[in-house]
Amino acid sequence: MTTLHDHIQMLRAELTSFHLSHRERQQIERELKQACAQFAADRPDETPPA
Repeated sequence: MTTLHDHIQMLRAELTSFHLSHRERQQIERELKQACAQFAADRPDETPPA
């Protein structure tokens, strides 16, 4: 099972791919934004992983 931290790291890694369409990149960015917001809500004292 992947943790929220792992999910954020995987999304960031996907964004480094040169083979993404504009639509795919937007979707990943939306997912990353949601995951970071969830991380912040679950752990208000920590910053999302870099």
